[in-house]
Amino acid sequence: MPHDKDNTHWHEVKGNEQKAGYGKFARPLLPYDRFMEEQEIPIFRDVGISKVQNLPLKPWKRLGGKGSFIQLYGTEGLWGSYVVEVPGAGALNAEKHLYEKICLVIEGRGTTEVWLDGQEDKKHVFEWQAGSMFSIPVNAMHRIVNATSSPALMLCGTTAPNVMDLFNNPDFVFNCPYDFTDRFSHAADFYKPKDDITPDDVRGLAAKKTNLLPEIINCELPLDNRRSPGYRRIEPKMTNNQFYFWIAQHENGRYSKAHAHAPAAVLICLKGKGYTYTWPKKEGSTPWKDGKPEVVKRVDYEPVGMVSAAPLGGDWFHQHFGVSAEPLRLTAWFGPYQPGKSLDRGTPGTAAIDYSAIDIRDGGTAVPYDEEDPYLRKEYEETLAGYGIKSRMEPELYEPRTKDGKKKLNAAE
Repeated sequence: MPHDKDNTHWHEVKGNEQKAGYGKFARPLLPYDRFMEEQEIPIFRDVGISKVQNLPLKPWKRLGGKGSFIQLYGTEGLWGSYVVEVPGAGALNAEKHLYEKICLVIEGRGTTEVWLDGQEDKKHVFEWQAGSMFSIPVNAMHRIVNATSSPALMLCGTTAPNVMDLFNNPDFVFNCPYDFTDRFSHAADFYKPKDDITPDDVRGLAAKKTNLLPEIINCELPLDNRRSPGYRRIEPKMTNNQFYFWIAQHENGRYSKAHAHAPAAVLICLKGKGYTYTWPKKEGSTPWKDGKPEVVKRVDYEPVGMVSAAPLGGDWFHQHFGVSAEPLRLTAWFGPYQPGKSLDRGTPGTAAIDYSAIDIRDGGTAVPYDEEDPYLRKEYEETLAGYGIKSRMEPELYEPRTKDGKKKLNAAE
């Protein structure tokens, strides 16, 4: 080493052979990491978890409930999440912050109050129940109230890492006086659910602008077909957030194509049971066939389980399999990293394809069923049989195709 690990005195290297620095180092704590540690509640770090209801919760002084942070691999510095328990017949502390927040109600029912600082007489109040999702406008005061005697449980996603790592000043993050009136108006219907479906402005996928989703577990979803036959999907746009997410569903007995994209995406199971395989794209699309099963990570889940789609540096294949008699419904949270915008590094205004939904042979990253690792189909059918469920992956889905997607003709044809 050119010098010992002494932070008080610099030792310049000598000659042309030595290199400056330690050569290797531990990832330093970022401001958001320090914030999490200062809250003195558990921090869960892993590729995924079967259900967040199993996480240990400890008293969280700042919020007035119990909680646990969740920082899945691949989301570090990109966005944050936590579970919080609202005490029975009680409420969380009122708060405001410069970062965005979305909330998924796991258990319980109650109300949320939202207002601008100093305008308590103009509170917006709306009700929620298990399966509801809502968004808090940036820097708006809010308080979450439990309507029952039993504790309520919520999963929250935030852009706190982005804001805290940038400003590195908690007092500014939690006590900024600026009102974002472009994010929060006093319109009487601000938290009235809206059902109008429009195409999103980048990829033309089904979207809706609404600040409250009363129930996302069984709500109707438009047909999409990009990930699997019969796949359904919607993109809600809430409080003018940059925080991007969608809600989707695979039919029972069917599974998604493997696909790859940059890190940030976390899949959250809403209904059914399933498992996800994820592995580095550099290892190829057929790791079992190529004798490299050790590079694959698997997470099994049920409601409300979570799995990071690209856990270690991004650009991983990931593939989702439903194994229950009911459909597999998922929501995917990306933080402020929306595909087609911040996940793509091309020149603004240039043409791009929806690469994770386009097959590899057509220039995308999705692995068509006829080119996937044979292990996947075999294991899936055996797994379903063990549950007494019939596979609905029709044989023709695996028939070889030409580049334009047409069925290849054999010699006899």
